[in-house]
Amino acid sequence: MSKKVLIVTGDAVEALEAYYPYYRCLEEGFEAVIASPTDTKVLHTVVHDFEDWQTFTEKRGYQLEAHASFEQIDPEQYDALIIPGGRAPEHIRLHKDFARIASHFFQQDKPIMILCHASVALTVIADEIKGREMTAYFACRPEVEAAGAKYIETRFHVDRNLISGHAWNDLPSLMKEFVKQVNELV
Repeated sequence: MSKKVLIVTGDAVEALEAYYPYYRCLEEGFEAVIASPTDTKVLHTVVHDFEDWQTFTEKRGYQLEAHASFEQIDPEQYDALIIPGGRAPEHIRLHKDFARIASHFFQQDKPIMILCHASVALTVIADEIKGREMTAYFACRPEVEAAGAKYIETRFHVDRNLISGHAWNDLPSLMKEFVKQVNELV
């Protein structure tokens, strides 16, 4: 039976952080479902890059098809969760169903992969991440720590089922660990 992976995101998701995991999951034979806050079927991605600025730059990216809305998601049907970064985490965390969905994966010890700004979305489920270790884009450190998690100053970190990364260029390490954990599920 094929493993089922849920990717929760919205407009302004970082393109590489959504597309790379989605296609990598399909390559692995997993069923991958992209869920967004609304019934909108086409999401707008952004491209973040590290140029000669003090922070990242942002440009318009590709369009991304969503398969379901958060409201339609029953997390019991999924084996693992991916939350990509970009600016999407800032607004998806405000959706009434986000906490219900994300909490399930922590409570059931299912694999969870977050990267870049995805840590910001998890601040609405602070009880689930309190005492956990994670990394994220360095500008997210205050939110991670305010939610009671321990910020780890590395580009890639694993705390049991929570797999976290700094940015899109850490995707090879993240996906290697994520695929390993999903394949180990009974």
